[in-house]
Amino acid sequence: MSTLKLTLQRSKVLQLTLLALFVIVSAASVYLTDRSVIAFILLLGSLLLLYYTSLTNGMKWAVAGLLLILIIPFATSGGPSHESYMEVATQCGIYVAMALGLNIVVGFAGLLDLGFVAFFAIGAYTYGIFATGQANNFIPGDLFPLSGGTFWIFIILGGMMAALFGVLLGLPVLRVKGDYLAIVTLGFGEIVRIIFNNLEKPVNITNGAMGLSSISPPNLFGLQFTFPHQFYFIVLGILAFVIFGVRRFEHSRIGRSWKAVRENEIAAQSMGIPLIRTKLTAFAIGASFSGLMGVVFAAKQTFIDPSSFTLLESTTILVMVVLGGMGSVPGVILGAVLVTLLNLQVLSEFTGWLNQLSMQGVITLPNALSPVKMQRFIFGAILILIAIFRPHGLISARNRKVDIQQVKEESAHEHSQSAGPRQKVRRADGR
Repeated sequence: MSTLKLTLQRSKVLQLTLLALFVIVSAASVYLTDRSVIAFILLLGSLLLLYYTSLTNGMKWAVAGLLLILIIPFATSGGPSHESYMEVATQCGIYVAMALGLNIVVGFAGLLDLGFVAFFAIGAYTYGIFATGQANNFIPGDLFPLSGGTFWIFIILGGMMAALFGVLLGLPVLRVKGDYLAIVTLGFGEIVRIIFNNLEKPVNITNGAMGLSSISPPNLFGLQFTFPHQFYFIVLGILAFVIFGVRRFEHSRIGRSWKAVRENEIAAQSMGIPLIRTKLTAFAIGASFSGLMGVVFAAKQTFIDPSSFTLLESTTILVMVVLGGMGSVPGVILGAVLVTLLNLQVLSEFTGWLNQLSMQGVITLPNALSPVKMQRFIFGAILILIAIFRPHGLISARNRKVDIQQVKEESAHEHSQSAGPRQKVRRADGR
């Protein structure tokens, strides 16, 4: 067994072959069945298997792009459940982007944020107000709603508005940390939700608790985006940008500054890291990713109201980050996908199956353990088990490995270059 494992680890061709067989079997199962949650999860799980292979990063990205752009959309198009599959995949992408944004604040910078969904709401309302006739209430000229073509501009505007409010949130909380920071951010999230819920007077801006309906869907070159499989590709494009940005930030100077602040603020400040600018940058960048997806959410749902942006949503996103592994980009992606699949597909299908067995008289369940009530119980039990057996997350954060010998050689080379001119000067002086 150990010999087979060692052979598999060393042979990239064998790994790629086994991965291809797994993808073919799972994709065929999804394509040939009307609706199979297990087959769809296995197909998405091929991305996790790809992560654990020893292929080069370039090869992994190429294979992942092939899976996400071609194989998954094609495999899910074989039956009547195509749109439901794409809806789940789109929701996974939205939550992954939001979790990566929160990971910058919590995982990289160590700033606990319990009101992160507020930035999601800001992005959604930024587009929703102007993509409906609501803006005519405070802007004269009957210019609204704007066409769906402005959606692509509002993706940037939504991110910028969320980043602005991220800075506004960061300014008053720079002097607090730990539990007090959690309380302040929780209050900010509730304040934003309550403002949107009551901002229908004296000037009706958000339409209050009634929400905004008939939001203009995106439009590009005459093609209107109204179906989940169309939004899937929009989310995929934004998600690629978010992942690329997060990876670049993680290994940049600002990323190292975030991690230094997370470990010890006093030590980081003594090393010359500006605390105020570093924290504000973390809040702004993390919030901007949430604002981007808020615009997509408003356009996809075509209806938003304050009840979509509750404390439970902020807690769910934080659970994704902690469950996957704080500070770990692949871990956060896995945590977001896992929690989304559990909530949208796995637990609902499982409790529905139990409900059918109960109605048919196969099993008898007391009212206290009815399938509907058991869904949240099972979800909580899964989170507890993962926290016990994987306390650092499903994929814990790992620092970039440094070759010590290479560092010594570079240091010796730099030292020799700097010592050369001094020797020449000494020889010229005759000393």
